[in-house]
Amino acid sequence: MESQKLWVQEDGQPVSCQEKLRVLDENWLEVQEILRDAFEDAVLMGVSEQGMRTRLTDLVASLTSPHQGKKA
Repeated sequence: MESQKLWVQEDGQPVSCQEKLRVLDENWLEVQEILRDAFEDAVLMGVSEQGMRTRLTDLVASLTSPHQGKKA
């Protein structure tokens, strides 16, 4: 298991709300597990490791912000 991550807000300050930290940490663990399983499955089914890494990287790069298009 990795060490606890520091979650940083847009202003550079760390998130300090314990409930938010709990949700962020739970989400992070869930994402890690799902990506690890998908990666392992793909490689075991013959997909190249680099090809799968590229697809996962592309997926992350394609995520849009929930703030996109909203005015402050």
